[in-house]
Amino acid sequence: MKNTSAIILAGGEGKRMKSNRPKVLSEVMFQPMLKWVIDAVRTAGIKDICVVTGSKKEYVEKYLETLSFKVETVFQPERLGTGHAVMMAIPFLEKHRGTDVLILNGDAPFVSVDTIRDAFVVHNQTGEIDPEVFDWEAPREGSTNRGCTVISAEVENPSGYGRIVHETDDQVYFHLSTLKAIVEEKEATDEIRKIKEVNSGAYWFETDILLDALSKLTKSEKTGEYYLTDTIAIIKDSGNAVMSYKAKNADSVLGANDCIQLAQLNEIARMRIIHKHMKNGVNIPCTDGVMIGKEVTIGANTTILPSTVIRGKTSIGSYCEIGPAALIDSCDISDGNAIGNVTLKNQIM
Repeated sequence: MKNTSAIILAGGEGKRMKSNRPKVLSEVMFQPMLKWVIDAVRTAGIKDICVVTGSKKEYVEKYLETLSFKVETVFQPERLGTGHAVMMAIPFLEKHRGTDVLILNGDAPFVSVDTIRDAFVVHNQTGEIDPEVFDWEAPREGSTNRGCTVISAEVENPSGYGRIVHETDDQVYFHLSTLKAIVEEKEATDEIRKIKEVNSGAYWFETDILLDALSKLTKSEKTGEYYLTDTIAIIKDSGNAVMSYKAKNADSVLGANDCIQLAQLNEIARMRIIHKHMKNGVNIPCTDGVMIGKEVTIGANTTILPSTVIRGKTSIGSYCEIGPAALIDSCDISDGNAIGNVTLKNQIM
């Protein structure tokens, strides 16, 4: 995806986590939520990434230094809203004028590569918006038809989310629709509160149009904060289009504000990973207590028995039997091994 960049908002304190680290470093299946988001962005083909840090920024910066690739950071010294957070990244945006920028939250680990890419196709409004035939490498030209595309999702319980209000039919072209407004719950009528399509907090912007909108953004009279959602009206008033793209999977909006919600994310991720390995021929007859990190590779016809934890960059061959009650961390295990009731770390077998 040439001529694209991404800004990841990662300044939340996460007080309800009762942790001494920023919320985005809370782990889902042994990896920080922030890493899940970065991996999705990079796998989608976006290499220029800026992370906006806030409270306890040194923890985030130290973690990012451990990665094998470069990620820029900027600091938001005061928590003055999502719009203010993006304002801190204006120097980054200035370097990427004439391109498209993806803005998303660092504590929403299930935003998918497909969602990012499909929304980008919608954002570009080329007439042919099938991602299978879209020319991902073609340079993008500025267009008043694509000021912003909001990524939305339909959820069973929309309480607490901003609701998506459409101007046109949202059932065409991958749920492509012209957006009328994002209405926050506290400002919504009873009728609008019934809407189950919500703002995911992820957006594609044409960078120059976003910079212009940020220059016009004002504080909320109620809270004194700058809201990124307020750029929607600014962009529409300037004559540019604001579209929405409804993600096919509602999990893309899920985050965690406390350890209970974090456990729910872990369970979703745990079963996703287990099912992926099962589809690849790994036998897991009972999933009780089985936890497998997302970087783990396992060969077909291997059996994983209950109460087994496999994490790190572990590679397990075919025709192995792992467990019960095994902890395997960053190991390389060849075909045909049987390992049970043991702890192994950084081993080659």
